[in-house]
Amino acid sequence: MKSLELLAPAGDMEKLKIAYLYGADAVYCAGKSFGLRANANNFTKEELEEAVHFAHERNKKLYVTVNILFHKKELEELNNYLCELNQIGVDALIASDILVMKRVKELHLKLEVHVSTQASILNSEAALFYKDLGVTRLVLAREASLQDIKEIKEKTNLELECFIHGAMCTSFSGRCIMSNYCTGRDANRGGCAQICRWTFKAGENKEIFSMTPKDLNLIEYIKELKEIGVNSFKVEGRMRGIYYIATVIQVYRKIIDKIENHTLSDGLIRYYLDILNRCANRDSTPQFVHGLPTEKEQYFLGRQELSNQDFLGLVLEYDEKTKIVTLEHRNYFKKGDIVEFFGPNLEPYTYQVGEIYDEEGNILEVSNHPKMILRLKVDIKLAKYDMMRIKKFDKKDYL
Repeated sequence: MKSLELLAPAGDMEKLKIAYLYGADAVYCAGKSFGLRANANNFTKEELEEAVHFAHERNKKLYVTVNILFHKKELEELNNYLCELNQIGVDALIASDILVMKRVKELHLKLEVHVSTQASILNSEAALFYKDLGVTRLVLAREASLQDIKEIKEKTNLELECFIHGAMCTSFSGRCIMSNYCTGRDANRGGCAQICRWTFKAGENKEIFSMTPKDLNLIEYIKELKEIGVNSFKVEGRMRGIYYIATVIQVYRKIIDKIENHTLSDGLIRYYLDILNRCANRDSTPQFVHGLPTEKEQYFLGRQELSNQDFLGLVLEYDEKTKIVTLEHRNYFKKGDIVEFFGPNLEPYTYQVGEIYDEEGNILEVSNHPKMILRLKVDIKLAKYDMMRIKKFDKKDYL
């Protein structure tokens, strides 16, 4: 493993490929059973085999979540599933139930076991308990402070994985019963209805109230976490779209690489922070990094979560002879707009939209039909999975 691992989420095969291509060292996903994101598409056995092959041919890793809390009726199926994952060549399991850790040992499987954030590990005594069970990595609770993380590393010397970006739970990392109480959907069984994102009427004036935490964002603490001894930096978001995954993973890839080669500046941090905050629909903060959050890390009244329309198109192919790019449209744009292309091997490139053509070669003044196929003339070479977005920030303004 690299000294610092960037770990990305994937809810389906397209997201998995995007995550690897945009800089993830490893991806975590779920099969069709026993994962805590039951509403994601998730992966069949055949898709997991494809995912392992895609990862390993790029010298990267794949982790599979088996992190629900188990009922007795599922135990017979569990053995077969664990053996199947072992045979496929998955690099590690992410588990919260001690039963899974025990079964991996009993079945003599080669799988590593990483303790899920669902275990809510916040102290070294709990960490040592799991170390005695033979786990190789702890995925710490999102609620762990820098001091908590430092002490756990010193006392256990285990690999540590920390969430650095994404949604927070209003309870301790998924230990919430509101979903089950309100809808019958069990958060600890993969069915969370995210009641904490709902709004309620409160008080005599029936003000709109919510209990939604702002997103987690530790972009300014990566270097400190590295010095403490964190091994893997994890991004939340198996339900997020490809634009979000591409943007967030690429930003953290650049941050980590610049920390490694000592070229990260305060200006670059501000630039990347603006990009991160633009691609999500909630504000973000460091949350528990220095202790308990305050009212500034929470939405209560007047909350808005507006999805931006920055993602304009996904590159499908590029013809070097004609310099024509074929795009799959995502959001409205028109001739004359100033946009930019970015990609796994492409620094943001500013482009003024010229003639827009549909599949039949007709000229369009605007593009406003999601998923329609478009063609544009672009002078630089583009590649499949590059993306086009609204231009909002220019790196040179931050340097």
